[in-house]
Amino acid sequence: MIRGRRVAANPIGPPVSASHSALVPEWLTAPAHANELVAPVWPASARRVDDGSVEIGGVSVFDLRDRFGTPLYVLDEIEVRAHASRARAAFDSAAERHGIRARVYYAGKAFLSTEVVRWVVDEGLAVDVCTRGELEVALAAGAEPGRLGFHGNNKSVGELERAVEVGIGSVVVDSPIEIERLAAIADRRGAVQSVLVRVRTGVHAETHAFLATAHEDQKFGFSLEGAVEAVARIRELPSLRFVGLHAHIGSQIFDSSGFRKSAARLVDLHADLLAGGEIPLLNVGGGFGISYTSVDDPKPIEEIADGILDAIADECAVRGIPMPDVATEPGRVIVGQAGVTLYEVGTVKTVAASEDLERTYVSVDGGMSDNARPALYGADFSARLVSRVSHEEPALARVVGRHCESGDIVVDAEYLPRDVTPGDLLGVPATGAYCFSLANNYNYTPRPPVVAVRDGHARVIVRGETVDDLLSRDAGLTASDTTATPHGDTE
Repeated sequence: MIRGRRVAANPIGPPVSASHSALVPEWLTAPAHANELVAPVWPASARRVDDGSVEIGGVSVFDLRDRFGTPLYVLDEIEVRAHASRARAAFDSAAERHGIRARVYYAGKAFLSTEVVRWVVDEGLAVDVCTRGELEVALAAGAEPGRLGFHGNNKSVGELERAVEVGIGSVVVDSPIEIERLAAIADRRGAVQSVLVRVRTGVHAETHAFLATAHEDQKFGFSLEGAVEAVARIRELPSLRFVGLHAHIGSQIFDSSGFRKSAARLVDLHADLLAGGEIPLLNVGGGFGISYTSVDDPKPIEEIADGILDAIADECAVRGIPMPDVATEPGRVIVGQAGVTLYEVGTVKTVAASEDLERTYVSVDGGMSDNARPALYGADFSARLVSRVSHEEPALARVVGRHCESGDIVVDAEYLPRDVTPGDLLGVPATGAYCFSLANNYNYTPRPPVVAVRDGHARVIVRGETVDDLLSRDAGLTASDTTATPHGDTE
């Protein structure tokens, strides 16, 4: 569930009153140790060293700042690989208990670069893409086309042409128009394309409305009734092969209960469709959540995998049908916790949030251009001072960006030491998923680089933009009109 919209707890200062309900979320309490890096939120390699500063993957935050600048996305390679391997093992084990096979697709929309594709493929994952750009990144990284899946509610003719041309493993069709479009392309190329049909099961994930994807009044997929017609049409077309149903109930989901409800409806439909031919696969989507704050408590991936596959097995047993192979598409749970964004503090000021509550505004050199999630759907994050420790009393703070929007909030509510000052470095953990992916150039701000850390070494895996990069797209200028303005060292 999305946290940050609950009623007040224990701020430093006067007792909480009803007037604070919109100012301090109920889950937020002053930490006993304001310097602690909470284990479920930060990468396992993040630790404080002798001078009180933090290192990630064995690399000092000072080294990272000095070499690459701030803001900076830092991604722990070992952490990504460990989560990918754990997810694959969890679903393999759960599938083996039921005598079937499982395939885990890394959902590329969470974070995609050629290096990350190589990491997850090395750990045995397939890759899910939803645009031509994502497809080309996966291919450029050397991913096997047959282990790629292609999503999207409005794939262009060019995108489908390219997918069929490279021999993509499967296309998840999303509308009647797309079925005809894809069939014509495959027929023209003399191919038989494997497809899944995306279904809206009507099960509502316990998450923000923009993260729930299975209710009727939204853009993705077919209704249960519409899916029957879609499958019938696919089976009429010799250039398409129907291989299974697909459903995705939402994102940032902490347990398997919603998947159990969805499984009942999916297996019902699957059973009805078996009369027309074999259906080897059932794709249950993904959306497994991570901890963004100390109170977030997602179930272990092993428990979720067991819950999902047990639910499908139960539903198949009730109907007396064989259990199909199962696919899933975790993204956030693979890469989210591996990421930390580093910022430098620019200004600090205290304001009266109400008659009896003060809030410290800590402005950093990034914001909604590198993390749009708080502005998009009120996502909560945590923050810690990472350039030193402080023994000052923690104070209620809001970490904000440098953009010309009052909604430019990085961390809505957090307790930071009272002596936070310009020049300090802040770390915002759990930013590996959907931060780089949603990054933008608002206020003509270059997007930061992404640096991978491992075993004491750091290297750029996505180059940061410069102002010249942005100006190079402005057709009103010539090349001689620009001068270099680097974001940071890209060695």
